[in-house]
Amino acid sequence: MGGYLGNYIRTHRKRAGLSQCELGHLLGYPSKAAVARHERSSRLPPLLIALAYEVVFDTPVSEIFAGLHETVQLAVKNRLVELEGRLHETKGGLRAVEVAQKLAWLNQRRSSSQR
Repeated sequence: MGGYLGNYIRTHRKRAGLSQCELGHLLGYPSKAAVARHERSSRLPPLLIALAYEVVFDTPVSEIFAGLHETVQLAVKNRLVELEGRLHETKGGLRAVEVAQKLAWLNQRRSSSQR
């Protein structure tokens, strides 16, 4: 995942005073190996385990995996801009109502995310 800190699992684990083995147990793993891989960002946890981290640390997944969240957020924003551009290129016809609805949704989404 490069040179940035992809997640704060280790930080939260240390703050809680948990060993990797103890955290692994809370997540349902038989050993500390998966936790170690997640802390190093060498492997992403499955969705259910990411949600378990959220429950264990009482912290949103987007904060625990802040670096990854930022990467995903940027990629989605770029694809939203691309989608909007493609929709503006769409010409009338039966799809005009659908296109208008999608553009309205994109505009509303942009307005709500800027608050």
